[in-house]
Amino acid sequence: MSTQKPIRHYLQFSDLTLDEYEYVIERAKIIKRKFKNYEIYHPLIDRTLVMVFEKNSTRTRLSFEAGMHQLGGAAIYLNTRDSQLGRGEPVEDAGQVMSRMCDIIMVRTFGQDIIERFAGNSRVPVINGLTNEHHPCQVFADIFTFHEHRGSIAGKTVAWVGDANNMLYSWLQAAEIFGFHVNVSTPKGYDMDMSLVKTDRYTFFENPADACGGAHLVNTDVWTSMGYEDENAARLKAFDGWIVDAAKMARAAPDALFMHCLPAHRGEEVSAEVIDGPQSVVWDEAENRLHIQKALIEFLLLGRLDGK
Repeated sequence: MSTQKPIRHYLQFSDLTLDEYEYVIERAKIIKRKFKNYEIYHPLIDRTLVMVFEKNSTRTRLSFEAGMHQLGGAAIYLNTRDSQLGRGEPVEDAGQVMSRMCDIIMVRTFGQDIIERFAGNSRVPVINGLTNEHHPCQVFADIFTFHEHRGSIAGKTVAWVGDANNMLYSWLQAAEIFGFHVNVSTPKGYDMDMSLVKTDRYTFFENPADACGGAHLVNTDVWTSMGYEDENAARLKAFDGWIVDAAKMARAAPDALFMHCLPAHRGEEVSAEVIDGPQSVVWDEAENRLHIQKALIEFLLLGRLDGK
């Protein structure tokens, strides 16, 4: 009599252990190498990923959809505007129904409570493609990108300059797991929600240039995230001076990298000189969403694999 493995969800960065992260990173390296060498690798034949989008996306949809096809499976796109969720079907009911018809689900939505409720009623693994509070897949891809360029991120310093948003909260969870430090600089009035901070591996700086001092990685994001468009004018005023420019990068370590989860607004949160410059790895970072998510999906569905 077979015993069914417990369902593993990936709803925030703290859902995996350091050992599991290190395993998935090694799998991502193997899977990426196969992709670059045009080697067919189809461990998920006849498996289906459902992608539920309440927020717009470029990189999330493309990386999950292409990734599932490259693993031999199928991906189905659902927008809440075009499904019963958009007509008031309870999240709990949607989780029950969708999980009976597929093998894994990715949800990109607003409040973290929505994806938590969905996962609580799902028979299959659920992955957070982005919520207001967390963006674990992006930070996982960022750490994988740092690993490729500079090796282990343990003991390093990551500078976060800008809004206290889902990216920052995922970076703080990652710091606790991987053992690095985060220098945080957010404008007054846009401070961290301390209920989402479960680590002391950070230092707050009122001056964003000081936050970049000695950093091995400088990271930022748009000043107005999805769902906060009505605050755009106020945010542009409040964030004046928080642009990551050449002067701030000069304060970082000589071999510091620059990352941005994209899309970017040149001249607002980052200068063209920085994002298009030699320290920027934003295109590798964007591509690595594909590879790290393929390894994550493989892990959630098949567990640990030997070699291959």
